Amino acid sequence: MEPTPDPSIKAYWQALRRDMFHIVGSVLDRARRQLHFWILALLIGIAAGCAALGFRLGISWIQTTVYGADDLTLASVARDLPWLWVLVVPVMGGLVVGLILDRLTPDGRVRAVSDVIEGAALDGGRVEVREGLASATASLITLGTGGSSGREGPVVHLAGVVSTAVARRIKASPVTGRELLGCAVAGAVAASFNAPIAGALFAHEVVLRHFATRAFAPIAIAAVAGTVINRLQFGGLTEFILPVEPDLAFHIELPAFMVLGLVSALVAAAMMGGIFRADRLATRAMTAIGWPRWSRPALAGLALGMIAIPFPHIIGVGYETTAAALSGQIGLAEAILFAVVKALAVAITLGGRMGGGVFSPALVMGSLTGLAFGIIATTLAPGYSGSVNVYAFAGMAAVGAAVLGAPISTALIVFEMTGDWQTGIAVMTSVSLSSALASTLVKRSFFLTQLEQRGIHLSEGPQAWLPHQLRITPVIRALGAEDAPAEDLVRSLAETHPTVAPTTTLAEALPLFDRCGAVCLAVMACDGPDDPPRLIGSVHHIDVLRALNQALEQTAAEEHG
Repeated sequence: MEPTPDPSIKAYWQALRRDMFHIVGSVLDRARRQLHFWILALLIGIAAGCAALGFRLGISWIQTTVYGADDLTLASVARDLPWLWVLVVPVMGGLVVGLILDRLTPDGRVRAVSDVIEGAALDGGRVEVREGLASATASLITLGTGGSSGREGPVVHLAGVVSTAVARRIKASPVTGRELLGCAVAGAVAASFNAPIAGALFAHEVVLRHFATRAFAPIAIAAVAGTVINRLQFGGLTEFILPVEPDLAFHIELPAFMVLGLVSALVAAAMMGGIFRADRLATRAMTAIGWPRWSRPALAGLALGMIAIPFPHIIGVGYETTAAALSGQIGLAEAILFAVVKALAVAITLGGRMGGGVFSPALVMGSLTGLAFGIIATTLAPGYSGSVNVYAFAGMAAVGAAVLGAPISTALIVFEMTGDWQTGIAVMTSVSLSSALASTLVKRSFFLTQLEQRGIHLSEGPQAWLPHQLRITPVIRALGAEDAPAEDLVRSLAETHPTVAPTTTLAEALPLFDRCGAVCLAVMACDGPDDPPRLIGSVHHIDVLRALNQALEQTAAEEHG
């Protein structure tokens, strides 16, 4: 007679088998969802890379059509063009830009990197689509017709438009939307600069402003996809080629590169300050004279055309000038003069709301600054100095890092654009000191300063901007609810204490609790602009604090996930 199985043991093995099936199924489901997201990241990287490539080729086509050369030889060719043509082309381009922005944006302002950062932090990774496409078109015309700015800002926002379209299509959560935005930015930057490592880090460091582990793999995949798009068109060539092998006496020259970092920070701060002042002055001037806002870019184009007649190096992105500085083909006086004029042209372009980005001009300014500094340093101490090319190289990275507020990705962009990794110590020395000093002079970067001027305080971290973003609406206790105070008590509070509205933010509500010492406040709402306020409920101090704490926990979980 066979023994009867113990029912408890049989039940145990059945439960264990069910648990194992559940665990395996859960793991497979997570792997399937992750694989789907990686495929989506690859497709977004390809789409963003194609958008960046199309933008770059579009600039080149317009420049070749109106000037007879693209950015690599534009300054040399423009010297031989009739002065009237050099004057008129930026004016016509500015007129077209003004009409586009006036008709298709509510404020006549070009969208760029700062708007992408705002979208990542406050809008679940979404950016404005219609305004973004208008801004990309305006920037394309600006750069093609003589504007003195860069292509990375429009490209980054154009990538945000791509990811926003996908996020809306799949109804992505805010966390997923931000990751998709990071993938698109990485693909666009990698395609624009042929820099896969820097593209991935730029998305983390500048746009998402954190290095979450779970986002790194899809962002890296998108950056690789964007790089492939670039290399299918241009091959594996770097943007700039240093003509000689850099010569650096490491321990002897490092103090000079430290000083160069400090000088670069001052140059970057002056450049950014000039742009902001130009924007304020232009706004006041347009208000005073009462001209329509669509005329503002045309007036800026007129000023640029007048400058471009004697100084054609200001036209376009400025790669020809940067290459000449890196190869040491510019003298000391010429480098200083070119830098001053370029800074003026950039301020006019961006202050005139013509469009474009600020990173490429920062590279031009940095290479000229580094070259001028290197000429002085090697002249004063010829026996202890290497090549001036290294100083131009380090200055380019230092000014760019100070402007972007992104020392890691900027240094890597410069390394990948030149293909030179041998001068890393010199570059990082200049970049670190430049970033440290510049962050005390501006709100950490050009983009975060732009947001500060619009009342968006991202530079101080989520604990500063989250209370301004969240409203008390979700924590209102309606009159008569089980957890609400008695209606008589709430009405008494409305008569003796400050009241709040459903649209009141946590940043506005918290000081009221501290000031009046109450544990709850009455909430008043208006049905229409002419209707009297009516009592709808109460909001409690503990609920507001709990909502803020939960939001901070979610932000921390995303950043460290």
